[in-house]
Amino acid sequence: MNITVVGIGYVGISNAILLSQKHRVIIMDINKDKVNLINCKKSPIEDELIEEYIQRNDINLIATLDKKYAFENSDYIIIATPTNYDENANYFDTSSIEKVIEEILRYNDKAIIIIKSTIPIGYTDKLKSLFKTDNIIFSPEFLREGKALYDNLYPSRIIIGEKSSRAKYISELFTDCCLKKDVKVLLTSSKEAESIKLFANTYLAMRIGFFNELDSYARVNKLNTEEIINGVSADPRIGDYYNNPSFGYGGYCLPKDTKQLLANYLQSSTPSILIESIIKTNEIRKRFIIESIISRSDKIIGVYRLLMKKDSDNFRNSVMLDLINSLKKYKNIIIYEPLIKESCFYGCSIENKLSKFLQIADLIVANRIDNVISKYKNKIFTTDIFKRDI
Repeated sequence: MNITVVGIGYVGISNAILLSQKHRVIIMDINKDKVNLINCKKSPIEDELIEEYIQRNDINLIATLDKKYAFENSDYIIIATPTNYDENANYFDTSSIEKVIEEILRYNDKAIIIIKSTIPIGYTDKLKSLFKTDNIIFSPEFLREGKALYDNLYPSRIIIGEKSSRAKYISELFTDCCLKKDVKVLLTSSKEAESIKLFANTYLAMRIGFFNELDSYARVNKLNTEEIINGVSADPRIGDYYNNPSFGYGGYCLPKDTKQLLANYLQSSTPSILIESIIKTNEIRKRFIIESIISRSDKIIGVYRLLMKKDSDNFRNSVMLDLINSLKKYKNIIIYEPLIKESCFYGCSIENKLSKFLQIADLIVANRIDNVISKYKNKIFTTDIFKRDI
C-alpha cells in the first residue's frame, strides 16, 4: 500500500513510522531540515522510540518536499498539519488542512484522505461539501509528546469517523502495525469522531483543574495536599492517576481544544456552564500561583525549565511562559532552559550554567521536580507533589 503523511510533527512522524513497518510511506513537509534529517535516519523531534525505529532497516519511509511525488501515486494520504486556535475568530485555524487538500486533489482525486489534525465538530462534512468529494475521513489521534510512537504502537483506541467497509479497512491498516493486541476500534460518524477528540481532551483539562483547585484550597487553609489527594484517589471510581497538581494546564492541545469545544457549544446555542468553567479555572489557577510568588520577599526568581512534560523537546504554549510574562512585572527573572541558546528570552536573562543559576536565584520556580534540583527543596516553589508526569 502506498501511503503519504503530510506534516513532520509528533502526529505525522509517529504515524508514518508506524505504517512504514508494513507499507511504503512518504512523509512530506515544507521544512527542508526536517526532511533531510529523516532521510538521514535521524529524528527531528525528541522521542526515544522514534529515534530507535527510524534507524531500522525494515522501515520503508522516505521524506520529501515534492508535492507531486508525495501525492500522485498514493492510496491513502494522512494530513497531520497544525490547527492552532485563532483567538480573534474564536475557532481553529484550519487553513493548513484546506490548502493541503486542494494540493492533493490537483495531483490525485482517487486517494482516501485521512485527517489526523484536531478539527471543529462538523468540519469533515464541510470539507466534503467544499471540495465536492466523499474521500475525506477524520480519525482522531491520542498521543503524548515524547511518547508519540509508543502511543501509536500501543493505542488506547482507534477511532475512524465513518461507518463503512473502507473505514474498517483503514482501522486495520493501523491495528495491523500495532504491537498491542486486541486494540479497541470504534467506527462512528465524522461528527461523533470529532466530538470524541474534543471531549476527551476537555475531560483531561477538567481533571487537572479539579486537582489544581484542591491544591489551591489546601495551600490557603494550610492543609496537606498530598494526603487529601491520596484519600480522594483511593476511590476506584476516581483512580490514583492524572492527579498531580500543576501551575495549570498548558501545551499545544488542551488550551486550544477546550476553547474549540466551547466555541462549538456557543455556535449551537447548547446550554452549558462546565465547559466554560474548565477554561476559567485554568486562568484562576495561574493567577493564584503568580500572586503566591509575588507575595514572597524573594527578589530574584529563577525559572527552572520551560518544558511542561518530561521527554518533551519543546515548550510551545507552556504555562511557564504565562507565569514569566506576569512575574517579570514585579520580580527579576532568570531562566534555566538548555533548549534556549540566546542570552535573553521573553525579556528575561538566560543562565544555563546550572550552578550559577542555582546560586543567583532566591527562589526556584519549577513546574516539576527532578533529581538535579530536588536537594534544593528549601529554595523551590513547586506544586509537583508526586514527582511524576501528569
